[in-house]
Amino acid sequence: MTTIQKIGITIFITAFLSFILSLGMGKYTLTDDAIDKAIDNSYHKAAVKQTTIKIIGKEYNSNIAFISEIKKSLQEAKQIQEDAFKNGKAGNTEEWKFKLGDYDLKNLALQLALYSQTGYIVSNNILLLILIFGGCILGALLYILPKSRLIPGIKNNNIFHSPMHSRGWLGIITGSFLIGFYIILYWYPEYLTSWIKMVDPISRNLSGKAASQWFLYGVLYTVSMLVMGVRMIIKYRHSKYQIVRTGSVMFFQTCFAFLIPEILVRLNKPYFDFKNMWPLKYDFFFEWNINTLTTSGNLGLFMLVWGIALFIIGVPVITYFFGKRWYCSWVCGCGGLAETLGDPYRQLSNKKLKAWKIERWMIYSVLLFAVVMTLLVLYTFFTGNSNILFLNSYDVRKWYGFLIGSVFSGVVGTGFYPFMGGRVWCRFGCPLSAYLGIVQRFKSKFRITVNGGQCISCGNCSTYCEMGIDVRWYAQRGQDIVRSSCVGCGICSAVCPRGVLKLENASFDIKSRAKELRTVHIKTEDVRIMGS
Repeated sequence: MTTIQKIGITIFITAFLSFILSLGMGKYTLTDDAIDKAIDNSYHKAAVKQTTIKIIGKEYNSNIAFISEIKKSLQEAKQIQEDAFKNGKAGNTEEWKFKLGDYDLKNLALQLALYSQTGYIVSNNILLLILIFGGCILGALLYILPKSRLIPGIKNNNIFHSPMHSRGWLGIITGSFLIGFYIILYWYPEYLTSWIKMVDPISRNLSGKAASQWFLYGVLYTVSMLVMGVRMIIKYRHSKYQIVRTGSVMFFQTCFAFLIPEILVRLNKPYFDFKNMWPLKYDFFFEWNINTLTTSGNLGLFMLVWGIALFIIGVPVITYFFGKRWYCSWVCGCGGLAETLGDPYRQLSNKKLKAWKIERWMIYSVLLFAVVMTLLVLYTFFTGNSNILFLNSYDVRKWYGFLIGSVFSGVVGTGFYPFMGGRVWCRFGCPLSAYLGIVQRFKSKFRITVNGGQCISCGNCSTYCEMGIDVRWYAQRGQDIVRSSCVGCGICSAVCPRGVLKLENASFDIKSRAKELRTVHIKTEDVRIMGS
């Protein structure tokens, strides 16, 4: 490790630890003004003011202590409303028809914490943003950039002995942190108020609105992809394909997934990611989304038509010509994070036949789940009836959002990078990947062609395939790789020392090509035997 890298890792660790410790730096004082800003419904507001009167004006130096008191007060407010309904004292006004639910309690706890926070972080959020985020980015780049002096490509330098990259203690700590972060982000965001306040200046300058936990996530997601994207480009700079592909996912994440949706909000337009589509965006056909788009003028209608056309027309047509790589490896944010932040762990993907069997059952089951849920949602939208046989559309979408949208895609999909490789979600759970894979497997010109006679069975291709494909098995037999799971990232080709593998959009028939290659392979073997 060079001196510059040592300085970089020291700066990064210092800034990152400061980021973690900042969660406990906030002070909280609940006021009537904070309640007024956090709650729109006057019925909810009255109930909450009634139960929080004992803590209004009291200063808390701990986020945990403050949130604990707030949650107790909100539960009491919920109980007051339930008692009012039971005793017939709720009245007939519209606002009394909506009782506080579990989601309301979680959201109100977060909003009350945000509006009640005071202290150093709130008054110096821009300075902390520069020092902490800037320190993490600078430290990471100082560690990464000196690697440009090394020979590009993979070197197999003890990757299976590294404590970070082989399920060692550093990898376990990293994975545990990622899992913990996603759990808090999805279900306990009220404890992240210091981090949310830190990125608030960025949100207000982009959308004109206060930051939320999802904006915080967007900032962290984008910064991680950009920094690790630099690492990816340096590592695979010998491959023009990898440089352009990595630049593409960095661009789409920064512009289409992060900047453009925020700017649309500033222009009073719907928040919309033009590259995201159903079934990955599983809530596209939810009533609230359809109503938002259809009531937002011509742009909203265009967004609705664009979203439908993208998965009905765009997927089969573009996948026919280029395979699923056009989306999974060039556009998708999930794939982009896996290929950048997840690159150090790609060798951990399971290549066993058993894993492949589990993968096929799981990913197509998720796709079926998404289709059934969407049909139920549309049925409810057009008929107003939420019950079909024994299924309730609201319950089904709730469970899909919890199991697939949160646990699988977030907690497992990213948190398991250091345990199962970077493409866990893409391989086992992404319904869009399954849909794209079906088209690619049966009707696409894309395949990875193999020059089997040149293969030396080094195993680099299989080792570094994040989708768990035993590429060497195909290469040894001279068979083109046409797999529904292949995302066309091209890493197998980039790490091959003999140029055996090539990504192509061929116009010839797959079966004819496979037969041709098998013939060449047999002839090559005959020559070898005769020569020996």
